[in-house]
Amino acid sequence: MYWNSVIFFLLIVLKICLYFSCLSLSKSHGISHHTRMTGLRNSYQTVWDKFKSQTTAERDLFLQESFPSGFQWATSSVSFKTEGGWSEGGKGETIWDRFGHEGLAFANQTADLACDSYRKVDYDVYLLRGLQVDTYQFSISWARIFPTGYRQSQSEKGAQYYDQLINALVASGIQPIVTLYHWDLPQALQNYGGWTNASIVEAFKDYADFCFSRFGDRVKIWNTFNSPWVVSHAGYGTGVHAPGVKDYVESSYQVTHNILKSHAEAWHVYNDNYRKTQGGKVGIALNSDWAEPSDPAKPEDVAAADRYLQFMLGWFAHPIFVDGDYPAILKDQVEQKKTACSDSVPAKLPVFTPTESKRILGTADFFGLNHYTSRLVSNSDGGCTPGPDGVGDFHATVDPTWSSTASDWIYPVPWGLRRLLNYIATEYLSANKLPVYITGNGMPTDYSVDSLTDTSRMDYMRSYINEALKATLTDGVDVQRFTVQSLMDGFEANQGYSQRFGLHYVNFEVGSRPRTPKQSAYLYAEIIEQNGFSSQKSKKFKATGLYTTFALLIVAVVGVICVSVFLFKMKKKGPRKVNMWTVSKWSKNCNCK
Repeated sequence: MYWNSVIFFLLIVLKICLYFSCLSLSKSHGISHHTRMTGLRNSYQTVWDKFKSQTTAERDLFLQESFPSGFQWATSSVSFKTEGGWSEGGKGETIWDRFGHEGLAFANQTADLACDSYRKVDYDVYLLRGLQVDTYQFSISWARIFPTGYRQSQSEKGAQYYDQLINALVASGIQPIVTLYHWDLPQALQNYGGWTNASIVEAFKDYADFCFSRFGDRVKIWNTFNSPWVVSHAGYGTGVHAPGVKDYVESSYQVTHNILKSHAEAWHVYNDNYRKTQGGKVGIALNSDWAEPSDPAKPEDVAAADRYLQFMLGWFAHPIFVDGDYPAILKDQVEQKKTACSDSVPAKLPVFTPTESKRILGTADFFGLNHYTSRLVSNSDGGCTPGPDGVGDFHATVDPTWSSTASDWIYPVPWGLRRLLNYIATEYLSANKLPVYITGNGMPTDYSVDSLTDTSRMDYMRSYINEALKATLTDGVDVQRFTVQSLMDGFEANQGYSQRFGLHYVNFEVGSRPRTPKQSAYLYAEIIEQNGFSSQKSKKFKATGLYTTFALLIVAVVGVICVSVFLFKMKKKGPRKVNMWTVSKWSKNCNCK
């Protein structure tokens, strides 16, 4: 009887604790508990159900906390956007050199001199030390190492330039993070079809092998590609980027196919020949928007938003992180269009062999993410129109209330980052538990109106970093690095110098290309110093759901102990003497017959 009473009491208390802890957690996360999953759903539906009931106030609440100890802070640059020295040291012509020289960039501008970083290694590292970043992500120009794209054309002066940069970073206590390919293909390779030619896989593998061998003793983090979707979409699909190929029916898909195989071969080269001695990591930096359903009440819009992500992020991530093949949704859409559009097929998707799929699957030591903006997505009939919108049967737009930037693509939607990180963790990392590195985040301002007081960039940076913080602390996504794009203004692809992404202002009107810190640089240094947004002066203890649960459990344990002691003493005293007056009074009020 005694132990039955104890167990019964304990179960009641624990049930109460669990109820209040769940209630507390749902409130602290700003997510109603009625959105919990029932049944099997896909990753997008899971994440959408988690966040769809958030109020605007809950969604936009600023989190005054710090990132976990050891969190990495970075900024970045891209070879063709900053280096200049386009033909120096034996460097070969790239597709962006050709693009600019043919007058295809804004106002006939070129990257010939750019920021002149080829001659300003010490200057740039000095700026990095001022920011207090602990990592710096930059890309190697393939044509500066191998002018024709092949090893037999190797330029020692080109390799020495990157040796100089890497050594300066290491000497300053800054970890170098190297991207092997950020859009600037040797023109000599493009002359034979570039990324549409299957032979490029072996060429890239050899280039990667040289870089690992030459720089791997000091470089421990490698991105094989940065934003490869842009290469396939803008370089070979719409043609607005170099090399200017306009073929979304076939070339764009073939480019992705060869990029994925090239990435896998580079990863295996490192894994087989260098990982044991160098101890580094190799991954890929994928870019993606967040897709929000235009009408949350319409299941077809929710499904369309899912398709948007699969056509953008899943096109590359699914083969690497899930099963070695393209997403089923993407393949199904292509097959449906083949049937419906027999006279004008809008997409020709290559097929991986079983050996190729096995070779690609699992070839990443982290998940690299570039993220800048979001879209509202609705279901639509794309007909037989080539391109992701047509083949994917969706229509993407922006909310008119969203603020704009100098780019007609980037609209600040900070909360989209948190949702995208949750989606990535659910869709791609639930089994392998790899860390997430945010490898690029930033916004441009106009060349003509940009000043050193870049308030819009400061607001953008602060809010996006805070959403990464929420995903880390509140949602448990393993985000380990944030990279602000970029260290300085540069040659922004087809936009030339008309848009500025930098934390440092570059005066392109002066040959020496002087740099000046913007206010955003000072803000970023302050965020880095605090490792987030909390300071010792203002930091207050906050009772989260975890603290509440812990406190309730302590109360439960103490309660059980007290009751146990009381019942034990009663048992030792023996049966109590019963007051007959009490019994007779009770029996009068009770129908005991």
